[in-house]
Amino acid sequence: MSTAPESPMKVLVYSDDANTRAQIRLAIGRRPAADLPRVEFVECATQPAVVERLDEGGIDAVVVDGEAQPAGGLGVCRQAKDEVYDCPPVLAIIARRDDGWLATWSGADKVVGLPLDPMALATGVAELLRWRAGDRLPAL
Repeated sequence: MSTAPESPMKVLVYSDDANTRAQIRLAIGRRPAADLPRVEFVECATQPAVVERLDEGGIDAVVVDGEAQPAGGLGVCRQAKDEVYDCPPVLAIIARRDDGWLATWSGADKVVGLPLDPMALATGVAELLRWRAGDRLPAL
């Protein structure tokens, strides 16, 4: 019998590319770790959609595509970290190792490189979800 909570956790996936969003969803899967509940995905293809959805609340973790256009995922991450109350943790996907400094600047909590390693992505998201479950701030 599982001890994982029954209510699903929500993961926002940001990329302008539908194929990239699909690869991210498939890599994370419906349950990234046995001790976590099922995951529901919220997909956003534009920066305004990400801001609007984060402002609504209820997101437990965010995965951003650093190569998204015209608003890159790292810039979207920085904006969210600066502007969203109780911003969920963010995992950034970067294409070049040299972009690590930019991921640090953005405030990303975890970074995964391309080509996408499904195990690294699922493990990173699971860590963020565990952290979020134990560290929520009260609603204002």
